[in-house]
Amino acid sequence: MEVVKLGTFGAKRAVLPINNVDDHGGELLPTKLTSGNSAVLHINADDLIRDGLYYTQIHVGNPPKPYYLDIDAGSDLTWIQCDAPCTSCAKGAHPYYNPARGNILSSKDSFCFDVQQNSKFGHCESCSQCDYEIEYVDHSSSLGVLSRDDLHLVAINDSSINSKVIIGCDQQGILLNSLTKTDGILGLSRAKVSLSSQLANGGIIDNVIGHCLTSDSVSGGYMFLGGDIVPQPKMSWVPMFSDASMNYVAEVSKVTYGSKQLGFDRYKNGNGRIVFDSGSSYTYFTRQAYSDLVTMLKDISRDGFIQDASDTTLPICWRPKIPIRSTKDVGKVFKPLTFQFWRKWWTISTYLQIPTEGYLIINNKGNVCLGILDGSDLLDGSHIIIGDISMRGNLILYDNVKQKIGWMRSECINPRQSNNYLPSF
Repeated sequence: MEVVKLGTFGAKRAVLPINNVDDHGGELLPTKLTSGNSAVLHINADDLIRDGLYYTQIHVGNPPKPYYLDIDAGSDLTWIQCDAPCTSCAKGAHPYYNPARGNILSSKDSFCFDVQQNSKFGHCESCSQCDYEIEYVDHSSSLGVLSRDDLHLVAINDSSINSKVIIGCDQQGILLNSLTKTDGILGLSRAKVSLSSQLANGGIIDNVIGHCLTSDSVSGGYMFLGGDIVPQPKMSWVPMFSDASMNYVAEVSKVTYGSKQLGFDRYKNGNGRIVFDSGSSYTYFTRQAYSDLVTMLKDISRDGFIQDASDTTLPICWRPKIPIRSTKDVGKVFKPLTFQFWRKWWTISTYLQIPTEGYLIINNKGNVCLGILDGSDLLDGSHIIIGDISMRGNLILYDNVKQKIGWMRSECINPRQSNNYLPSF
């Protein structure tokens, strides 16, 4: 294949931090799913303490080649580090992606306009190819050119077929947190260019996305595209709030730590909105909610947990008087977090409870660290961001057809179709 020369025209758009993805990437060959069908992908994990990485394997090109991609519901574009050449790129798990020249997208393509419309420089209709630039809030980035290539997946009925999708050929990517484990990002937001939206708009799947991360930080889990295996009767659902960010947002009316309410004014500066983001390792609170939580946690010193300022694993870590093996061992000291979601008139409120293991980690020093961070610099400081640490042990669903977000507790071992387990991969 010829080497593709990439331009420097940029389309900058702030998205959420990158960190997570699935790893057990089984042999997931492309799948042409007729609408109403689903594709299941394994999720692999790296230790949350080190990388907070969750990734899955997809196959792209003809013949199909495997790539590990970070699962990111907060990102629009799926992109792979590209042999173009790739400047300042980390060496991923697989050889660089190398699209044929004929696959490079024209600047006149409607997808090019969608990606570039939020660009710092605007849409470049006169350019010969569609260049893009994405900058993430953790200062990771991707600069490259759009390509249309074959995607290969496997359906739950074992059918498989190619589907043409738009992906980014990354020329100058900087992935600060994925090191050498992954080859790029799997964008699953509500945007038209996201992988799930493209497959849905092509009539291949229903636009439903699910991911399930196991309670421990290294076992991974699974994700699926399509609505066939959604366990409807067991799910808790809240309306999906639509805004320009294309993130998965819901409105929350109250946040409590144990029985104590955190300061959270849902009518002030967009507060009261919560983002579900599989691309963030940790959970982020607004300034007031974070400050209140930290103040409440000062009481644990009387239970033998002393803040260890020398521990830089996370901003706040405590040294326990007695060795701790698991975050479940501190359930009598630390309290669960509860989110009460906004309701209409006579409807019953919906709750999402985060147990202690959903916001604490035990690091290699044996200290207990707070996996909730100050998010006052993210999304104008007006949103709570639920990251992977707080999603573990839950099946999370984004139903873009019915415009709702759902969850249920799960061991995340295998997805269910009807009442039967799918075969293990």
